Amino acid sequence: MATEKLFEYTEDSIRSLDWREHIRLRPGMYIGKLGDGSSADDGIYVLLKEVMDNCIDEHTMGFGKQIDLTISDRTITIRDYGRGIPLGKVVEVVSRINTGAKYDSKAFQKSVGLNGVGTKAVNALSHYFKVTSFREGKAKSAEFEKGILLKDHRENRTDENNGTLVTFIPDDSVFRHFHFIPEFVENQLWNYCYLNAGLVIQYNGKKFVSKNGLLDLLQRKTNEEDIRYPIVHLRGEDIEVAFTHNNDYGEDLYSFVNGQHTTQGGTHVAAFREAFVRTVREFFKKDYDTSDIRQSIVAAISVRVQEPVFESQTKTKLGSQTVYEGGPSMKNFLSEFLGRELDNYLHKNPSVAEALKRRIEQSERERKELAGIKKLANERAKKANLHNKKLRDCRMHLNDEPPVRGREEYVSKQLQTTIFITEGDSASGSITKSRDVETQAVFSLRGKPLNCFGLTKKIVYENEEFNLLQHALNIEEGTEGLRYSNIIIATDADVDGMHIRLLLMTFFLQFFPDLVRDGHVYILETPLFRVRNKQETVYCYSETEKRSAVSRLGAKVEITRFKGLGEISPDEFKRFIGPDIRKQPVFLEQHAQLQHLLEYYMGKNTPERQEFIVSNLRIELDTVE
Repeated sequence: MATEKLFEYTEDSIRSLDWREHIRLRPGMYIGKLGDGSSADDGIYVLLKEVMDNCIDEHTMGFGKQIDLTISDRTITIRDYGRGIPLGKVVEVVSRINTGAKYDSKAFQKSVGLNGVGTKAVNALSHYFKVTSFREGKAKSAEFEKGILLKDHRENRTDENNGTLVTFIPDDSVFRHFHFIPEFVENQLWNYCYLNAGLVIQYNGKKFVSKNGLLDLLQRKTNEEDIRYPIVHLRGEDIEVAFTHNNDYGEDLYSFVNGQHTTQGGTHVAAFREAFVRTVREFFKKDYDTSDIRQSIVAAISVRVQEPVFESQTKTKLGSQTVYEGGPSMKNFLSEFLGRELDNYLHKNPSVAEALKRRIEQSERERKELAGIKKLANERAKKANLHNKKLRDCRMHLNDEPPVRGREEYVSKQLQTTIFITEGDSASGSITKSRDVETQAVFSLRGKPLNCFGLTKKIVYENEEFNLLQHALNIEEGTEGLRYSNIIIATDADVDGMHIRLLLMTFFLQFFPDLVRDGHVYILETPLFRVRNKQETVYCYSETEKRSAVSRLGAKVEITRFKGLGEISPDEFKRFIGPDIRKQPVFLEQHAQLQHLLEYYMGKNTPERQEFIVSNLRIELDTVE
């Protein structure tokens, strides 16, 4: 009887939420994963993007050549110099769902934000939100707290230029312990500049501007001495493409739609890949394997689409099949463009064509050399009983097929999927007992991995640890099939642990740099000390934090130094890999020369590296003292 009451379905079971309640109840629908800012796609960067997108749309329409951005601690201020929100609609535009100018395609022909949701989501998910519109000598402001209107200011006279000013502080009850990583913000701003040549963005005293669009992007992402031929830069109506090949493994592709960085690709990326392969085959009159043509490519593609359809509010994957209503399909659009422009370019630049051919044929030779080895490696992985001995998988992957119902929740959980790579039975045992079995997996290393710097990919299949690791990640055929959104290296905080970190990072950077570039690789931060008295326990991640804790808790405290992960009890470990997890992203600086970087840290000893170690050791000792 009690069960029947519990599942009673009546009129009282039906609830209607207002816009603010729904956004705060289901924030993932609007901004993807929440996170603390340690991932480039965490929600706080989406909030920033939603406001910036409106500024960019104004610039695209021909209004405003500059955007000013300030991030001070946790407060974000964004000022554009567009037309400004019509003064009578300032409150509605940021607080009434499905309200905006972008439903009128004439006003915003090829805008990225079409659903009237962006700034409403920012408003609802901010502890404080203020918007001011400057328009024709008048100003109008409104202030909110978590989406609730605090004060609707009267219009007043102003000498400010037209435009919009938004200030907001993300709600720390939604974004726990959040922080902005400057490199992620700067990368976002550079993308805006590459896609809007001539636009000036001022960010915390730095100036961002691009004159040559995607050509500048690839020049920043590559190094002249590492690429096989000069960057090819092609432009057409509503499309821009730049590409080259280098010596790295994998495929490095940056894609954009109406100025939006589509990190998960979509129809335009699929069409580009297909059209590029077809054009190359037809030019050389040879049926090269698709993987050989795309191996080591570094490319950027930007398209402008009228009323784009994205697969989610975060706009990371394009679903549109056509460029505009009644226009060509995305597939035909890319095929015609590359079939004409790329073919012409290769005919006019025979040295580039020859360099491209040599790169493709090198990939072909390497692939054929690996064919037999890969088959044996796959058989060894099966015999090793990977999923029982090395990998303790999460429940999300017991059935990799997404459900028909509840797909939204499934996608949200997929973004949370994590694999901890650790060494030793005690460390892997602690994490295994502490983890969230729904989304967290553990891969246990046996001893230190091999230093693979300077080795070919053949070693990935011949070395048992590397072979099993790539099978666990499902990246043996490329990183597109990656099973986990977060790859976390979890090692002891000692010299051996640091060495294992370097060896694993070398493995990823040498053979799977896409994983690092796409923001999937992290270092787990765990406390070095536990300081406690009878009333309170404090976990400290540095000597400074330890001293502060001892000072606050008093002299009679117990101090424990965690030398290894296995020394942390499973009950304690739960708090370090749960919602408050601290993880440090591994990312490459824009001008980083990958092979030079690896050679410096993992090659033969050099005087430069010895000097670096000695200098930094002195700094560390001074800090501890």
